[in-house]
Amino acid sequence: MAGDRTLEKWVHTQISLQNFSYRWTLSNFRNFVEERQEIIRSPTFSTGANDKWCLTVYPNGVDEVSADYLSVNLVLLSCLKSHVWAKFQFWIISAEGEKKLTMKSPRAIRFVPGHSCGFKKYILRDFLFSNAAGLLTDDKLSLLCNVSIVQESFRISDQNRKPGIQVPRCTLADDLGELWENSLFTDCCLVVAGQEFQAHKAILAAHSPVFRAMFQHDMEESKKNRVEIPDLEPQVFKVMMDFIYTGTAPDLDSMVATVLAAADKYGLECLKIMCEDALFRDLSVENAAHTLFLADLHSSGQLKTQTLDFITAHASEGSETSDWKTVVGSYPHLVVEAYGSMPAHCSFLEHPIKRVK
Repeated sequence: MAGDRTLEKWVHTQISLQNFSYRWTLSNFRNFVEERQEIIRSPTFSTGANDKWCLTVYPNGVDEVSADYLSVNLVLLSCLKSHVWAKFQFWIISAEGEKKLTMKSPRAIRFVPGHSCGFKKYILRDFLFSNAAGLLTDDKLSLLCNVSIVQESFRISDQNRKPGIQVPRCTLADDLGELWENSLFTDCCLVVAGQEFQAHKAILAAHSPVFRAMFQHDMEESKKNRVEIPDLEPQVFKVMMDFIYTGTAPDLDSMVATVLAAADKYGLECLKIMCEDALFRDLSVENAAHTLFLADLHSSGQLKTQTLDFITAHASEGSETSDWKTVVGSYPHLVVEAYGSMPAHCSFLEHPIKRVK
């Protein structure tokens, strides 16, 4: 028809990869295996896009099928968006600095905060130790992980394109937090120190394997929709519940040890890592021995390793603290571990160990 105008619009989608490499060295690796350490976590790192990641190693596998292997994982702790698409690749760095035993994801994996992905059967432990001269330099396992973040960008090429639509910030965490704060549409009751808190079984079960077991099986809590929690103080319980509903825990510093215990008991791995990070940031000569005790008690492998390294670096000062003397008297296995991490010239632990014996 005369006068009709045809508007052509070209849309170009560009896929790009943001690459980031992280190297992690685990000292005294045989100790982790011999002590049946369940999981070891790396310090957190970022790819530069306001996201936080860590690596995990299971020295004795993650299940019966992988019990003879080292299992390795990449874990997304937090990100600005609801998810991140990423590829990843693992290597062991040899004594000569060469990349060995690589395994990589076959495709980009969709990560959401708290999600991990990796290789259950990364390497046989027997093979690793039989080739220790090349793969475990001075009993140190050095892992390299390369992360490739998949990024998309769109470009519209016509001259008459309309202004873009402003997408608001996702308020899901705020909305869930409101359900908790205002006790809206609740279906269960949690009793803490005589106080009753209304909550939602589905949200509790989605975040905590302990709560999921309570509500999933034919247990009293599932029948009555009422859970007695006798071992938590109300303020600690509220921090835990805020995390379950919103993924945040702003008040950790004032009660980090008790929140760590709650996170460990209820299987809240991300909250547990937040507590470990807070404890490590506050590490000092005065509290190092107590932090070592907490890390051992709650199977916080990476915090334990970092604390042992700190104790090694501050050996002479640390041996005079009252907390260290408590460890010497009550927890001799920690003294032995700390002694094992000391360099040969450091002898301040010789007397306490003899006294323990």
